[in-house]
Amino acid sequence: MRPIGIGLATALMLAIFAPAATLTAAPKPTPAGAVSKDTRDKGMAAAPAVVASAKLDCQVADARLIGTNVDPKTKAKTNFYELACTGNHGLIVAEAPDHTYQVFTCMETGEPQADGKPNSLMCILPGNADPKAALAPYIAKGGEACTVEKARALGHSPSNTVFEVACQGGAGYIVQTSAPPRLDQPVVMKPCIMYEPGGNVECKFTDRAAQLAVADRLIAQTGKPCTVKDRGFIGVGRNGGLFFEVACTDGKGYVVEQAATGGLGRVLDCAAADALGGCKLTDAREARNEQNSLYTRLARKAGFECDVSGYAPFSISLPGKEVVELQCSNRPDGAVGVFSANSADKGVIYDCAHSELARYRCSLTKPITFYPKLTADLKRLGKDNCAVSNMRVVGVTSDKRGFIEVACADGLQGYMIEFATEPEIAPKQTIVCSAAGGIAGGCKLPGNIKS
Repeated sequence: MRPIGIGLATALMLAIFAPAATLTAAPKPTPAGAVSKDTRDKGMAAAPAVVASAKLDCQVADARLIGTNVDPKTKAKTNFYELACTGNHGLIVAEAPDHTYQVFTCMETGEPQADGKPNSLMCILPGNADPKAALAPYIAKGGEACTVEKARALGHSPSNTVFEVACQGGAGYIVQTSAPPRLDQPVVMKPCIMYEPGGNVECKFTDRAAQLAVADRLIAQTGKPCTVKDRGFIGVGRNGGLFFEVACTDGKGYVVEQAATGGLGRVLDCAAADALGGCKLTDAREARNEQNSLYTRLARKAGFECDVSGYAPFSISLPGKEVVELQCSNRPDGAVGVFSANSADKGVIYDCAHSELARYRCSLTKPITFYPKLTADLKRLGKDNCAVSNMRVVGVTSDKRGFIEVACADGLQGYMIEFATEPEIAPKQTIVCSAAGGIAGGCKLPGNIKS
């Protein structure tokens, strides 16, 4: 996974411990189902003290003494127990003479040894017959909708236990909780797409190509004309969204976000994706030039003569449309364009002097370039003596009247300009600042406030 500069959740870097390497003095394997009354009685008798001393999250439903090993040199005895816990993981516990403990889940000890033989510490109590079922309350706490189809233990470190789960429907996650697992401790679930194959932590149950295919679904929902040639995973945003890059057969490329809810989030063309680390599957420079040309054509079709030299998409959801701020090389002022996914449709342009009344604030164009348009608005309303030198967007009322405060270059008090905002933005009247106190607290700009 490569960083994209938006608060990525990093991959788990764990020193994984496997029980076969740690419990070298484990007893010989016990045949499945061979739980004698004697071993169960001894296990049940010892279990309460073991649970309390090892601080385990286990309401004991069943237990057995697996066996005892004696160190040939020190004669120290290590007892091995299997615990079946109501609503939680089954556990294997090694109790040393000094009452220190090593604890493993049944899922960890259920894996065969390197030589293919059964692990001597595999769980055989009836209550531990389905180890993956114990993951259900952890997944519920992790906040993801997942009915577990397959699961495996990746091992544990001194503080974390890690599992892989494959869910019905194709999703897959890495699940991390405490070591030993406790339901009163945090649970973190990360999609398998975050983990590159061959890494220290990886998913083996879910096919990576299938995980990346979500990018095809997302780009189709955007309405962009894109036949997908390739796709890649970029990273995870602060809000939990997953970002994918999509390369199209026509040379264009996009970054699409799968929101934390699973639906389509943001969409950016590769030419505007530098803040996310940039696209790797698409020539961003070529894409940027092509996109500039496209927006130039769309802006002119909408009646705004602009040779687009830069642009910035707004992260706003308008089905079938995109909203873009335009920067021009042939004029100082910019605009916001609302363009349909169907290039045959005529777009809507809001020049930056007025665009905030339509909820779009320009950032690529300096405010000083807005002043001539506001001066022209004043002249249209009969105020010929004010050259605008400053401005402040006041807001829009519930009945769709917009207000912009302006200051005048001659130092005399300025005006509050009222605009109609529907069906288009147009100046309606002016109110001198000395009489505008009833409009959102009145004028605020220097020169407009009486000393």
